[in-house]
Parts: sequence; C-alpha cells; structure tokens
Amino acid sequence: MSLLTALAYARHGIPVLPVHTPDRGGSCSCDKGARCASSGKHPRLRHGLTEATTDPQQIQLWWTFWPRANVGLRTGVVMDVADVDSAEGWHGLRHLLGGDVPAGPQVRSGGGGRHLWFRPTGWGNRVRLVPGLDWRGAGGYVLAPPSRHARGADYRWIRRPAVTLPVVPTALLTLLAGPPPTAAAGRSGPITHPDRYAEAALDAETTRVAGAVEGTRNDTLNRAAFMLGRLVGAGLLDEPEVRRELTAAARRAGLGWTEIRGTLRSGLTAGRRHPFATNRTNAA
Repeated sequence: MSLLTALAYARHGIPVLPVHTPDRGGSCSCDKGARCASSGKHPRLRHGLTEATTDPQQIQLWWTFWPRANVGLRTGVVMDVADVDSAEGWHGLRHLLGGDVPAGPQVRSGGGGRHLWFRPTGWGNRVRLVPGLDWRGAGGYVLAPPSRHARGADYRWIRRPAVTLPVVPTALLTLLAGPPPTAAAGRSGPITHPDRYAEAALDAETTRVAGAVEGTRNDTLNRAAFMLGRLVGAGLLDEPEVRRELTAAARRAGLGWTEIRGTLRSGLTAGRRHPFATNRTNAA
C-alpha cells in the first residue's frame, strides 16, 4: 500500500522519500530503537531530504527494500503545509483567519494534529508561527497517509487534494513573511550611516545563523536572508557576498546544501522586494 501511494504522490510531481517506521510499541526502525527522539519521522536515506525524488524506479527500489517505510513528501515544490500539532495551534490558526479555514486538502496526523496543504509560497520552514503551528515550505518535508505515528495511529485524509490547491490567505502569508527579529525590522525612517550599518548587520546575521540550534536553523536562515536581502535591495550589500557568508554560516550550523540554496533563494528574493530606505548623505 505504501509503495502504491508513494508512486501516486510522485506522479503528481511531489518528491518522495522513505522515512523510518515505528513498531507497535513506538520504537523506531532506526538503530536507536526505543531511544530515538524522532521515532518514525526521520529519513532512512543517508542524505535525507536531498534524495527525495519523483523517479518511479528509484521509489520502487526503496519500497522493495523497506516495504513498511513511512512516506515522506518534500514541501515547497507542489505544496507548502501548515503543520498544526495541538488544539492551541488549531484555534490560533482559525482566529488568525477569522474562522474561515480554506477548503483545501487536510490530513489528520498520527499524533492528532492536522496538515493543511497550500500552494507553494517560496518561503522556507518556520517554527511556531503561533503556538502549536509550524510551516513546512522550501527545504522541508511532511509525513503523508498512510504513514504511521509512534503513538500507533495512521496519517489519514480528512479532505483529499483537488486539481488546484488554495493560495495562502493574506493574514497567514503576512505572518509567514513576518519581520525578522532585528531592530531594523521596525524602522520607520531611513538608515543613517548605511554602509556601517550593513556591515554590522551582515556580521550579526551570519553569527546568528551559525549558532542556530536544530529545530530553528532553517527559520533563522530564512529570517537572516530576508533581512540581508532588504539591504541588498537597497544597494548596501553585494548579493554574492551575502550568499557566501550565509551559506558558510548555515553549513556550520549543520544545514544541507539543498536546504540552504532553497531558503536563501526565497529569503533574499522576498527581502529585495522590500529594500530599506537609506540616507546616503549621512554615510561614513
């Protein structure tokens, strides 16, 4: 069943990857077994998400070798996913959208949460948009039906995909694209001493990315790319230099090449569209 489903997802253009599976007691199929902190949720592949594919022959090989593998779907290609993992997250999302949740695809996760599918935004992963609500975009993945959760329940469809996916509502998109956690995010006037400011911002953001811990790394990189992209758009930073510095910092934090490229592309593009105003007469 998992093989046929994985092939069906791939036919719709969604890159697929095999994920470890929990047994009836919740122990992961990986070497850590009952000690695994992400039982049934991490890729079986050596290079993880970067090996996700739509190639039916490769998928056939994977599921011949691991017939009970959970099905992982790469996000940011065909769909982005709002990952609601608690009642608090569901109520927060409904409040944000004024109670009007789009009638798009929904999955009941094995842990009792929900996955809502939307058209890709170009944004990377974000954690805790509101308490209990994460975002899986470029450089991310989700488990899909009929995968099994460590608690024993299967992922299942609440509402299956239709021909087109809904666009992300404006209120959610605004939160997703939200300002980076820096003093500059709330500026209402032009930057004084812009060249010195840009140099300091590049140093601060790369330091922040390099020190990001697992679970926050992609989000930190996305926000840094957005922030520095605004300075690139204002002509204060050189984009190739920003890419080099952020890539090096993200690698030190432990992110993979593919995830880094996708996140930098989306973050810098969004930032360039909203350049900072500057006061060049005050530049030193």
